Formats: sequence, C-alpha cells, structure tokens
Amino acid sequence: MDVDEILEKLERGEIKLYELDFILQGDVNKAAEIRRMYLERKLGIKLEHIGGKPIDLNLTFGRNIENAIGVAQIPIGIAGPIKIHGDYAKGEFFIPLATTEGALVASVNRGCSAITRSGGARAKVLKDGMARAPVFRVPNVDKAVELVSRVREHMDELRDIFKGVSKFLDLIDVQPRIVGRNVFLRFVARTGDAMGMNMVTIASEKAAEYIEKHLPRAKMVATSGNMCVDKKPNALNFILGRGKSVIAEAVIKREVVDKVLKTTPENVVEVVYRKIFVGSAQAASYGFNAHYANIIAAMFIACGQDAAQVVESSMGITTAEVTEEGDLYISVNLPSLEIGAVGGGMRLPTQQECLSILGLTDPNAPPRTRALKFAEIVASAVLAGELSLLGALAARHLGKAHEKLGRGRILKERKRFLHARRFVSEQQGPREDIRTR
Repeated sequence: MDVDEILEKLERGEIKLYELDFILQGDVNKAAEIRRMYLERKLGIKLEHIGGKPIDLNLTFGRNIENAIGVAQIPIGIAGPIKIHGDYAKGEFFIPLATTEGALVASVNRGCSAITRSGGARAKVLKDGMARAPVFRVPNVDKAVELVSRVREHMDELRDIFKGVSKFLDLIDVQPRIVGRNVFLRFVARTGDAMGMNMVTIASEKAAEYIEKHLPRAKMVATSGNMCVDKKPNALNFILGRGKSVIAEAVIKREVVDKVLKTTPENVVEVVYRKIFVGSAQAASYGFNAHYANIIAAMFIACGQDAAQVVESSMGITTAEVTEEGDLYISVNLPSLEIGAVGGGMRLPTQQECLSILGLTDPNAPPRTRALKFAEIVASAVLAGELSLLGALAARHLGKAHEKLGRGRILKERKRFLHARRFVSEQQGPREDIRTR
C-alpha cells in the first residue's frame, strides 16, 4: 500500500494506528510520519516539531532554562481516541505520551479502546486552586492568633493584591496553621489557564509585605513554608487538594472486559481490593492506585508541564465495583493535579503541538476553560491506564506484555509468524484460508 491508501484506510477505520509498524514491516520512522499525517488531517493541525524540526533555544532565554547545551529527545506516542463526557472536555481525544517505557502507550491505548467501546468516561473537576504557604515568625501565641484574625478581617485587601499581580488571579481562601511561634498562611487562588505556581508565589510575597507593614511583629521567614505543598508527597494535598481536584469514571461492559481485557469484572475488582487497598495500606502509601504516575509523567513531559509536580499530582485513589447489571464500574480520583494550558514549558513548539492535539491552544477560549478541559482529559487518560494495567494483572498478562513490548521481541515474533504463514500458504496453496492472530 502507498501512503495515500494507508491514510484512507485509517480514516475509514479499516486499520488501526498501532498496526502501521507491522504493515510497514518495522519501519517505525515511516509509521510515525503517517500517523502524524493522519492526525494533521483529522484534527486540522500541524505537527512539524514533533516530526523532528529542531527547537530554537532562543525561545527559552529568560524563561525555561539557563546554561543551555541542547535538548533531550524523548519519543512521543499517541493513544486513543478516548471518548470523554466532561463539563469542558466533550468528544473523542487522542492522548500524546512522551516516554521511553515500552508497553505504556499500548496499555493506555487499550484502556482508551475499552472505555470508548463502553460509551466513554465521565470527568469532573471538583476543586480548582493553586496554593503557596509563607511561614511567619511571631513573638508568642497571642500574636499568632492576632495575625490569623487580622488576615481574616482584611481578605478584601489581600484579594486586591492578588488581582494586582494578574487579572486572572483570584484569591479564594487563606488556610492558617499555628505551630508554636510559627504561623503558616496557605494562600489558595484560582490561576486562570496557567498552572499558576509562579504567579501565586509573587502574589504571596506581596501579601506578606502588606501583612508585615500592618503587623510589624510578624516577620515572614520564607515564601514557602512547605505547607503549600510543592513537589513532595504529602497528606495535606491528598486531603485538601492543590491545583485541580478531578474525578473520572466509566462503566465498562462485561463483554468489553472479556474481549479487550481478557478477564472478568470480578477479577479486576479483586485486584483492586487486594493490591490497591490492602497493599497500599500496608505500604502506608499516599496513593491507592496502580500507576497514575506513569500516565501523568508521560503527559506532563509531552505537554510542557512541570515534571517535578508528578510527585503530588500522581497521588489518588482508584475504586472498582461490579454493577447490578454485572458490568465493571471504575473511577480515579486525583486530588492534586497541578497542570496548566498556558505559560512555562507549554509555550515551546513541540509542547504546543501536543497541546494542539488535545484542542487546548485556542486563545479565544473562555478563561480557565482550557486548563479545566486539560484536567478532565488527563484524569480520563489516567483512568484508561489504570483500567488496562488492572486488567493485565487480573489476566496475568503483565509480564508477557513487557516481554513483548519492552524488550524488543515483538518484531522478531511478528517476523517469525509471517514467515510461518508464508510457508503454510505455499504448502497448502493460494486458496487456503490462513488465519492470523
């Protein structure tokens, strides 16, 4: 088949994206080129930099890196489409994943297929607020209580300070904590479409200056007092949330669990109980899940997020139940997903192209909607990854999948199979129906 014929078959659904590597006999460069062409035609976008166009390092000056020497090249794969019914993400989405771990993209792709075949995922953002928590030193507990009280009395002035830093910055809460002579003020603010940590940091410093001016005996010791909590596993964000708190759920039909995951809803539920709950509790884990970090890290790298924030973004709980109809209900809960759709590494060309795949680059979209849409997509992708891995564990396929996709054996196996098929075809004649796996 020539390229145009392959593209036509992809558009008609006669072949799948993952089949191109085999159709082209292991020429992944050509397969990747055709996949990009397919996505460009289907989504109406351009993927020049993903295709290998070099990054102009001048774009990073004063923004993204110092002492630059070049770039780190990480393969980007595509999973999906996955159907999502969110408040902001509505429709089918392809998921860009930057990773060097074999089997990850294939696994997420399988989860996307199972979810879409069953009607799609539902996703909802429950909270939205980035936090920064300066720590103040005061003379005694009386002054500590006074500081907290005065902050409550002057919330309007503090909101004006935050709004003065950015018109998109809305202070929604101040969460105080007193420990001896230390007062932590956890400022929580909505940050528009940006992840917003930098703007909240700037606003928190200005708010601290205002507090010191009106309460001279309160002295800010550090802009971050570690109760934010940023880039560290912690119970506070697990409970209160930071960034976007998101839930995604789906009901996977029993026949889809059987056909796609090769197991049963009951087996998946047992894996969730014994692995996710009992195992995580025994380990005192901050995350009761299978592998949120895998999907979140791959999407963060592809889409220009702060990769260090995978730490708290990947905390969360996966649940699973057998429904009254005998199907599989599954959900993921991400209390501290710290993402944005503008600013930081998202302005770089490769990352912009990945965001365009997700439909997140429209500058005319209403404020906050792009970041909230992104949160729903990430949560749904995490749901797909959890579903697929739990299915693999329930079916005892995990080791086999990694042996095939993570150790370079799949092409050798495919070549052996094709050679055997040709041999049988020659022996039995051209009319014989030779079935493939």
